[in-house]
Amino acid sequence: MPTKTHVTTTINGEQIDFLCEPRQSLLECLRDVIGLTGTKEGCNDGNCGACTVNMDGRIVTSCLVLGVEAEGANIETIEGVADGSNLHPLQLAFLENAALQCGICTPGFIVSSKALLEQNPNPTEHEIRFWLANNLCRCTGYDKIVRAVQDAAKRMQEA
Repeated sequence: MPTKTHVTTTINGEQIDFLCEPRQSLLECLRDVIGLTGTKEGCNDGNCGACTVNMDGRIVTSCLVLGVEAEGANIETIEGVADGSNLHPLQLAFLENAALQCGICTPGFIVSSKALLEQNPNPTEHEIRFWLANNLCRCTGYDKIVRAVQDAAKRMQEA
């Protein structure tokens, strides 16, 4: 039986300690060890973006990051996007613009879009599409997602 490693990290503003096997991905640790199931497994090989999280200010596909690499990191998952029961403007915009259907890709799109809007509060359509190129959706197409990000950007500037 493999030896487990103790990891201390900050997830959604809360310090978390967990044990994981050296081979376990951050995605597996988030979902199966810590119980944060909002981050979704899509392809499990880094191609779809469903498992995107923000780690130390960078968006990463958590299926390609080892859980042990989270040691000392600051991680934001989809569960950390809302402010308690108040949805983030991106979450509201995704709902109101029908930018989701099955929901597998939605957490990754929202986490990625939030990182974009933090870096560039008024992106062009081209910049949004380029930024989200690593996130795949098989249900909605991308126009509604792009419109939702544009709507959220506008809401955030007006707030």
